[in-house]
Amino acid sequence: MILNRRFYIALSLIILLLGSGYTFAPLFVLGQGMLFVMLLAILAEGYMLYRIHGIRAFRQCSSRFSNGDENTVNIRVESSYPYAISVEVIDEIPFIFQQRNINFQIKFQANEGKTISYQLRPTHRGIYNFGRIRVFVQGRMGLLSRRYTCGDSQDVKVYPSYLMLHRYELLAISDNLTELGIKRIRRVGHHTEFEQIKEYVKGDDYRTINWKASARKHELMVNVYQDERSQQIYSVIDKGRVMQQAFRGMTLLDYAINASLVLSYVAMRKEDKAGLITFDEHFDTFVPASSRPGHMQTLLENLYSQETTFSETDFSSLCVHLNKHVNKRSLLVLYTNFSSMGSMNRQLAYLQQLNRQHRLLVVFFEDADLKAYIATPASDTEGYYRHVIAEKFAFEKRLIVSTLKQHGIYSLLTTPENLSIDVINKYLEMKSRQLL
Repeated sequence: MILNRRFYIALSLIILLLGSGYTFAPLFVLGQGMLFVMLLAILAEGYMLYRIHGIRAFRQCSSRFSNGDENTVNIRVESSYPYAISVEVIDEIPFIFQQRNINFQIKFQANEGKTISYQLRPTHRGIYNFGRIRVFVQGRMGLLSRRYTCGDSQDVKVYPSYLMLHRYELLAISDNLTELGIKRIRRVGHHTEFEQIKEYVKGDDYRTINWKASARKHELMVNVYQDERSQQIYSVIDKGRVMQQAFRGMTLLDYAINASLVLSYVAMRKEDKAGLITFDEHFDTFVPASSRPGHMQTLLENLYSQETTFSETDFSSLCVHLNKHVNKRSLLVLYTNFSSMGSMNRQLAYLQQLNRQHRLLVVFFEDADLKAYIATPASDTEGYYRHVIAEKFAFEKRLIVSTLKQHGIYSLLTTPENLSIDVINKYLEMKSRQLL
């Protein structure tokens, strides 16, 4: 039993009347009467609240959450009280969210049930624990509340952003991927995989004319070839300290994991094979490139447990182990981050080695906060100095892109929030230009 605020207000008023009765006797009698009425009201309300077990509540949510996305949680509350009640519902969400506002004030009519919905956005992968559901029922007079403890504790695994993957899948089915910013890039292939025979139109390569089909149709017909399929696409993720930097609560590693998951899905839809490599000071995870059914789930399970370390990344170890595991020339999409030209130059020799044996795409990040700061005007001398320093750092990022290009290495400089879209567009562009 819980005494409400209204109880203490009424009790304070009664005490005030009883105290005033020493100077004015009728107030003492009035206070005694109100005290008697209040006791009767407490007994009546206690009986109404406790005579039946009148509340049932349970939580409805997915057994796994999508990292970086809004995940819906539903709480179903059902009242079996034969009269109207007021209810406060508190859900014990995982402490990592640091939210204290998951409580809801609801009014129920007799024998009514309602569903409460709210959303949570996790920013770290792992296991999150939900506690019990606390329901406080208040009677009509509002003097007392009865507490119900409902539902069970529940563990929810937070995976890489599979909701983003589902959005891409649905839009791909409806052929609306351009709504997400993915460009349509089509190029007629000139490789050895035959696709169809079609009528000759101006601009077609005369070397592809099919003379036998032309003789049968009495008009020029040409063979159409498509790009080679089943190319290997590896997402290579740096787990060193440079990927510990956070943006909107998520580390760069989490953004890279989400992007690699979506890229793998798109690559497999393009009939390529998707694989995964992670490394820090040691060569860590290796998932061979494949396009077999169930491979996306394998990638998801391997990406789920990845964590950043505070060690320096060892690119030499990556080069050595990559030669042992990957024999066929592949596209390596390397997710890392360079803070300056010096940090890039230290790894340049290893990047060149990877690019000689494979096609390398280096993906690194713009500092979104720095970019926003540069866009704001300076107001004083110190502000101008700060802007010059900020622009110097931004210029170094662009200089890294230029330096990599001079050495024949493809690169992509992007913000964390645009990472998935930009990586997919770059992959489609490279595929259309037959650079894989």
